[in-house]
Amino acid sequence: MKTFKNKSIIITGAAMGLGYATAKFLAEKGADLTLVDFNKEKLEETAKELKDAFSIRVVSVVADVSKEESVKEYVAKAKEAFSKIDGFYNNAGIEGRQADMVDYDLDVFKKVIDINLMGVYYGLRYVLPELVANGGGRIVNVASVGGIRGVLNQTPYVASKHAVAGMTKNAALEYGKHQIFTNAIAPGAILTPMVAEAFKQVNPDDPKAAEADYAQRNPTRRLGKPEEVASLVAYLLSDDCNYVNGQVIAIDGGESNMYGNA
Repeated sequence: MKTFKNKSIIITGAAMGLGYATAKFLAEKGADLTLVDFNKEKLEETAKELKDAFSIRVVSVVADVSKEESVKEYVAKAKEAFSKIDGFYNNAGIEGRQADMVDYDLDVFKKVIDINLMGVYYGLRYVLPELVANGGGRIVNVASVGGIRGVLNQTPYVASKHAVAGMTKNAALEYGKHQIFTNAIAPGAILTPMVAEAFKQVNPDDPKAAEADYAQRNPTRRLGKPEEVASLVAYLLSDDCNYVNGQVIAIDGGESNMYGNA
């Protein structure tokens, strides 16, 4: 993979999980990073760690991606710091709670939609014009296997991630003529803090047992690693990705190909 030196990349949800893993991967490749997260303390720790370890330029922006003005701000700060934007990892999201469809807490439902759907849309709305001005670029949205199939007891999450998949396809259709390549990843169970929290909801008394049980249903008999997702994202953000556009790429060990439980 080519270097990311002198490439300006925005990463939302950058303080932990898939965002952090990708930030670290790109830092190793020399990227200029604008790191965005709601968690100020973790964000500052991540920014300092990457600056110290890789001697790269890093801007950190505390933002709630569900707020349009916050999204405008992180885009403006990236442009101000690096004079351009080359790539965008539109990653921030939440799972919400697990509950039956008709019993789902409406306030939580709306929060999931605001962050996972509107947050991704606002990012596209304000980054795309910058990429047009730059003569092209790369966008990676984060869908989920919940964006290509159903997931029990996660209606708003599944609805929001299906919407992300659809917006990805539309962005590819509308902006491919500007040499902007927009794709989405659809991670399965990758062992991040968010997934660990989901296993706590499944089995509060023994979340590790829930994790082990889930892993046995995967063709690989294990969960994915954040760094494995990071390498896929980095490819999709790189200059090597020149004709992949409008795709929703599952990274789940093959589990989404299964019918029922194995």
